[in-house]
Amino acid sequence: QVHLVESGGGSVQAGGSLRLSCAASGYTYFANCIGWFRRQAPEKEREGVATIYSDSNREYYADSVKGRFAISQDKATETVFLQMNSLKPEDSGMYYCAECNYWSPLRPRSNSWGHGTQVTVSS
Repeated sequence: QVHLVESGGGSVQAGGSLRLSCAASGYTYFANCIGWFRRQAPEKEREGVATIYSDSNREYYADSVKGRFAISQDKATETVFLQMNSLKPEDSGMYYCAECNYWSPLRPRSNSWGHGTQVTVSS
């Protein structure tokens, strides 16, 4: 079983950067796909932002973040990172780390979510 804890959110101005961290204990054994999802408003569904295959390091990104965000993993510490650059106000939202669906990597594997970490980008 994978236990996920997100951190690193905060408030920045447009154009700024943030680095999110996901402490993902057990993911190297139990998860073959992991990544970041966000919900931009309470009434909106969560969307896949960036995910990575734990074995091959293959990365997937939502079109809206390509070229600005980068996902990475440190298997030794079982941590997954999301470097977010050139942030825009529309990047604001609650960001969640979760297992992704291996056959559709920008979709979550289940409907189980942690507390998330809030990102707020002001214009």
